[in-house]
Amino acid sequence: MNRKITAITGVISMMLVMVACKKEIMEQAGAVFPGFQRPANFPEPAYHFATNEVTQAGFELGRRLFYEPRLSRDNTVSCGSCHIQSSSFTHHGHDVSHGIDDRLGKRNSPPIMNLAWNTSFMWDGGVFDLDLQPVAPITAHDEMDESVDNVLQKLRAHPDYPGLFRKAFGSEEINTANFMRALSQFMVMCISSNSKYDSVMNNSGPAFTAAEASGYKVYRDKCSSCHTEPLFTDHSFRNNGIGIGYNNDSGRYAVTLNTDDLYKFKVPSLRNLKYTAPYMHDGRYYTLDAVLDQYSLHMKPMENLDPVLRQGGATGIPLTTQERADLIAFLNTLNDPVFVTNPMLAEQ
Repeated sequence: MNRKITAITGVISMMLVMVACKKEIMEQAGAVFPGFQRPANFPEPAYHFATNEVTQAGFELGRRLFYEPRLSRDNTVSCGSCHIQSSSFTHHGHDVSHGIDDRLGKRNSPPIMNLAWNTSFMWDGGVFDLDLQPVAPITAHDEMDESVDNVLQKLRAHPDYPGLFRKAFGSEEINTANFMRALSQFMVMCISSNSKYDSVMNNSGPAFTAAEASGYKVYRDKCSSCHTEPLFTDHSFRNNGIGIGYNNDSGRYAVTLNTDDLYKFKVPSLRNLKYTAPYMHDGRYYTLDAVLDQYSLHMKPMENLDPVLRQGGATGIPLTTQERADLIAFLNTLNDPVFVTNPMLAEQ
């Protein structure tokens, strides 16, 4: 009997060892840094990877900096404070951004998502290079209210950062260029490409339901000229007829000083709308129904209203009750739960 028990115990022990080894191998395989990988149904990225290749050390440094409150004047606000992963890196529930001392900005925090395909940044397109974009929130009075020089001084004085910069860039020197490059390496890795829509396009998952397929047709007929797939934005700037906001934000005009650009804002992506409410540049609408009401019923006939919203002598986008329901069903296929829960993008 003892021999039998001993034999059984030995078998169990061997099985536990094999399971542990298999788990270790899987964990090691899962820990392999993927680097930047273009999704199969996405176009070539616009970001200049030739001057800033994504490495594991650079990405990890960028992630640490993204969640670092020392980027703000009083060391309380990080990039991740207004760009929360579970909200597709937006400030969920806030119509406009909240900075240090609870100061209110004038615009809704846009998602940090698929930025490698963007050619301009901010709602007005005032920044043309992702490597320069962090300067805007760091120095904005109502966001971080800090200077880049002060941020670098704080990082140099920190016990961890010189070593992290050496690991990422081969030198402990903490300068503006490498600081910005590290943040970009994190941000370009914030790729949302695992929605149901993507699996349908890649033939790797279940097909659209009847309602989703009908909604896809409504989208292609009535929305796709601005919200171009697969990124669901054409990166253009348009006056979408919502009218002048409460703070009289002039939009693209502040960058170009061209009166034709008054109240034009960047076309946002339709991806992850489940997580990114409220909507529009000033966060005025809290539901998709309210957004569709705006486009179908409450269009403001402004002088430079986008031509696609002024056709046949009428303004707006006519939608039947069924079309609205089907369109929302399709829009829900663009939500990506993998993206908003990816541990690689979370604060470590």
